[in-house]
Amino acid sequence: MKSIIRKFLKMVDVFGFFERDPFGNLFFTKRLLIASLGSLTWSRLMWVNKTKIQGTEYLEKLPENGVLFLSNHQTYFADATCLYHIFCSVKWGFRNWIGLPIYLLAPRARMYYVAASETMKDSGLIPKIFAQAGAITINRSWRAKGQDVKREVDHSATDKIGLALSDGWVISFPQGTTSPYAPIRKGTGHLIKDHNPIVVPVVINGFRRAFDKKGLLLKKRGTQLSVTFKEPIRFDSNLSVEEIVSKVEEFLEQDYPEGKQWYVKKQAEKASSWGH
Repeated sequence: MKSIIRKFLKMVDVFGFFERDPFGNLFFTKRLLIASLGSLTWSRLMWVNKTKIQGTEYLEKLPENGVLFLSNHQTYFADATCLYHIFCSVKWGFRNWIGLPIYLLAPRARMYYVAASETMKDSGLIPKIFAQAGAITINRSWRAKGQDVKREVDHSATDKIGLALSDGWVISFPQGTTSPYAPIRKGTGHLIKDHNPIVVPVVINGFRRAFDKKGLLLKKRGTQLSVTFKEPIRFDSNLSVEEIVSKVEEFLEQDYPEGKQWYVKKQAEKASSWGH
């Protein structure tokens, strides 16, 4: 009887009311949430600040699944929120523009983003709401509660991201931190070798100036935000993890020697302050 009911619901589910993503979340509920959050955040991207977008022509012919967007990271939520707006606008046929949010009437639902479990679960109600919009939560092995740690690698992370890739587009921030010029984590290289996705590099700027670290509060109005999509890549399967990581670092413009030196210096200063 249950199988008959499931078949019937699938048959009448023209608008996806009962369809679920690989993690069991209803697409209908997810669309409502994305539309609601999008309505609340759009003005911060286009009125309070201005967002310049480049390269969405690369997104127009991408398949519906198996696409991994790799971006540098500046805030916890504003970065991913802006990318969600852009993906929805591309679905509606807009190019390099989110000026008219009619795309929120029927937003793209098969979108996911990778986030630290502690960020989504231990930071209050708003992050928990954001999590329902497509977060793939993972336990970071190198960072916890703002401090460097060493703990067992979350081996389920690659499987979770693989599930999301099989269903749609996935956003990942391979540095795993909002600090500029932080090293690309090797897990990104393993992910690419294991699942062979189409990789789209994304370079963002201005979000750190405009928003607080979480990306929820405005810090400076009138900031020029920028999002640039680069040409999609399919990595050679013969490349090593280290070679993939090196190329990702280059594509995301995080390989400047001066920037790396700055990052190492900042980390040393943090370690020294913790020692006191």
